[in-house]
Amino acid sequence: MKSGWFFLLLFLAGWLTGAVPVKPKPKPDTIPAYRVESIPMPDNLVSETGALEFLPNGELVAGFSRGEIMIYNPQTKQWRVFAHGLHDPLGILVVSNSEILVMQRPELTRVKDTDGDGQADLYETVTDDFGISGNFHEFNYGPVKDKQGNLFIALNTASPNGGIRPEVRGKLDSTMLGKYGRQMFSLVPYRGWIMKLTPAGKLSPYASGFRSPNGLVLDGEGNLLVTDNQGDWVGTSPLYEVQEGKFYGHPAGLVWQQGRAGQNPYEIPIAELDKARVRAAVLFPHNIMANSVTQPVFDNTGGKFGPFGGQLLVGEMNQERIVRVMLERVNGTLQGACTPFLDGQGLRKGNNRLAFAPDGSLWVGQSDHGWAGDEGIQRIVFTGQPLLDIYQMNLTSTGFDLTFTQPLEAATASNPDNYKFKHYFYQYQAKYGSDQFDVQNIPVTAVKVSADRKRVSLTLGTLKPGYIYELRLGSLASSTGQVLTNKTICYTLNQLKN
Repeated sequence: MKSGWFFLLLFLAGWLTGAVPVKPKPKPDTIPAYRVESIPMPDNLVSETGALEFLPNGELVAGFSRGEIMIYNPQTKQWRVFAHGLHDPLGILVVSNSEILVMQRPELTRVKDTDGDGQADLYETVTDDFGISGNFHEFNYGPVKDKQGNLFIALNTASPNGGIRPEVRGKLDSTMLGKYGRQMFSLVPYRGWIMKLTPAGKLSPYASGFRSPNGLVLDGEGNLLVTDNQGDWVGTSPLYEVQEGKFYGHPAGLVWQQGRAGQNPYEIPIAELDKARVRAAVLFPHNIMANSVTQPVFDNTGGKFGPFGGQLLVGEMNQERIVRVMLERVNGTLQGACTPFLDGQGLRKGNNRLAFAPDGSLWVGQSDHGWAGDEGIQRIVFTGQPLLDIYQMNLTSTGFDLTFTQPLEAATASNPDNYKFKHYFYQYQAKYGSDQFDVQNIPVTAVKVSADRKRVSLTLGTLKPGYIYELRLGSLASSTGQVLTNKTICYTLNQLKN
């Protein structure tokens, strides 16, 4: 109350003298570069968000776990029902303002408003040529569409914590009943696979080895990237570059691979599986970077969302976090680093679906889906304020180059004590998750700062493929005094630089 009277007296004094005092503006480094806003949700809606995309007209279309498809107008801030009665929709592909494809539990469905009244009146099966056992964990994800018009969808494995129905859809591999123990399983085709649907309507198995592939995206060159979730056979959550005919580690779906009929995939020697599997492009260290990764999206906003254009943002279910991924190709193999992009600042948990709006803001749909998480939709806006962060981490023949978003203060940037590395790997095993193995501190033997002070070249005592290199940064600051707040970055080293 005293401060209020004080400013009133100042205002009156200023009015009498002709000079009105101005409230001091906050310093730029106290204004966050990103602002989180919560979108008001409709009454009586269970807003567990399973799908999120934008229509060409700028409206948001969202799917919710109880089966509603709703449209939100960001200008009027009003919701309307577009469709209802779907079963756990977990993906939407926009065709036009009046037509979408929805990946729901039983099928990929065309949902269309044919009479222009704003509500769907056509529900048409696009494909249902895959199996369902009735297990609660048989989620389906996608679709994403490549330049040739092919669609890709992902089929979850089933959980040993839930049974199957007496009647199933598709062929039942009864030889596997009861033989999966505490591992995820695939009793009907093609659980644990990425599937490809051609423009002619043929659905075929594309790649195997997935546990719970909750996110698909195509990059600008048409490469398919897929996230999976930590669990049995998955030591920590990965991001894969997926190619046709390849195997990505979880053996459950191998029962549907040609030539393996009647073979129990869990009896295949681990060494054989390990030799056959494709390594992840990026691993998200558990409890450090992410616990349960979700949908990846590329920042193709042309700078509207800040300085990280072209990089990948990935949702995280168990923390109030969005993760940023920096990819590079080394000897033809995709690999790279991950780092927290946004922590807290009003962001909720359960960040399940991500979509960029035409204005460059990032919209995040949240879900708990019976586990950890939250509900609702939030919007992340770039405020235009400068931020100090790692822009890129690149492998060199002797270590790593770190590129920063701003010039660094010279003395701290050149101090080796500000760069603490350790390496480790996760064990490939049937056991749920994995500890870190061969954890070792790796000394930094040389530091070189570029002339513009935006790049720091670090020479390491050793570099080994097959390891994660975790870097903890110290007291780095920009040349203007802005401090580095995000101090953890992890690089998945698959290939050494020639």
